[in-house]
Amino acid sequence: MSKVIFITGASRGFGKLWAEAFLRRGDRVVATARNLAQLDELVQLYGDRVLPLQLDVTIRDAGIAAIQVAQQHFGRIDVLINNAGYGLFGPIEEATEQEVREQLEVNVLGLVWMIQAILPVMRAQGSGHIINVSSVLGLVGVPTLGLYNASKYAVEGISEALAKEVKAFGINVTLVEPNAYATDWSGASAIHTTAMPQYDAVKASFRAALTEDFFGDPAATPTAVLQLVDASQPPLHFLLGKKAYAWVKGVYDQRWADWNAWRAVSEAAHGK
Repeated sequence: MSKVIFITGASRGFGKLWAEAFLRRGDRVVATARNLAQLDELVQLYGDRVLPLQLDVTIRDAGIAAIQVAQQHFGRIDVLINNAGYGLFGPIEEATEQEVREQLEVNVLGLVWMIQAILPVMRAQGSGHIINVSSVLGLVGVPTLGLYNASKYAVEGISEALAKEVKAFGINVTLVEPNAYATDWSGASAIHTTAMPQYDAVKASFRAALTEDFFGDPAATPTAVLQLVDASQPPLHFLLGKKAYAWVKGVYDQRWADWNAWRAVSEAAHGK
């Protein structure tokens, strides 16, 4: 049976690729973007199986209204993919107050508002799947992306708690955690802080690590996402891309080593 998929940030990158994949196989898609004209191509190709909606996820009431329009139009919403977001590039000291607020406003609060909007619909249905696009950088901190890290670490915590809160309603939650991909995320969609020369060496070291094979091919991801959406028991955590596994394992192995090295001190601090 075809599904109704609601995707935020569907005008480019993963959002557009995944929307096209769902539509090609016969699903119906609610595609949202800040600029409605960027969705014209999808409408021309797939007609009334796609519902284009203008949406700024940072406006809570706009998210609620978009969910209501989608539910009335298609009769149900089976999957919400919270894909809207962007990367803020630069060391933490370089970021302005406005840049920090906007990064968290879009990547964290925008996601929360969409979750709050969809839950009444999915609870009434007794089913649903909320897919929050996080990042391997929600698991691993890297220099010059600390505030993006912060936003995705928040998405991880929100999603883990949410999964426990909504399980009894028949609603599944999945964190999609991509490694780096050759999308607009690090290009046209990115925001860069104003450079401070004190961090030139840190930035150069980070750029040197970004070899060509570090980036995955976005076109290879739709098949995996289709399998995820069709799974009867989808995972809470879903790494996307082969570079993520070794990276995350190395970081978590080091965390365990740190925790174990200080275990006696930690336990003594419990006081009982």
